[in-house]
Amino acid sequence: MSDKNLISKNPALILVDIQKAFLEKDYPGFKRNNPNAELISGNILKKWRELKLPVIHVRHSSINPNSKLYKSKPGFEFNDHVKPLNDEIVLTKKVNSAFIGTNLEEILIDNKISTLVIVGMTTNHCISTTVRMSGNLGFDTFLISDSTACYNTQGIDGKTIDCDIIYQSALASLNEEFAKVIGSKDLFNLLA
Repeated sequence: MSDKNLISKNPALILVDIQKAFLEKDYPGFKRNNPNAELISGNILKKWRELKLPVIHVRHSSINPNSKLYKSKPGFEFNDHVKPLNDEIVLTKKVNSAFIGTNLEEILIDNKISTLVIVGMTTNHCISTTVRMSGNLGFDTFLISDSTACYNTQGIDGKTIDCDIIYQSALASLNEEFAKVIGSKDLFNLLA
């Protein structure tokens, strides 16, 4: 894939689950890496708006009323760094992939969008699932590594796996298989 003319590809920015629940220190109860992920996502969104490129916001709506991502909870709201504008598309999902239970694929096809730049939360859950589907559906996909984050995770042996190991492993599993994983500085260079 030639990346030098990224703007000419009319890439859509897909912001996945950048919601206030992930700011709460006890969600999901473990240590988190990359505390600037939402700020970086906001800076990318600002650049997208300046370039008048397509933007699609996706949020998670848990079916569990006790979840911080349940629609009536404060954590369901978009993070202040990425609040949608009135003319931007907002999709709501109930599962990990932004493509399942939404009309995301239809919107992209109808608008002749074949290149996606994906940012959001969390690396090993909704980002991984969305990126994998994006690649499998044939979209030219970029994942911005520093726009996403992971939490410590309990392994099947009961031991805690550090969030940085989860993060690096998730990115490595996606890179060049389902997407091109790049940092935000590299992305801004491609948009210059």
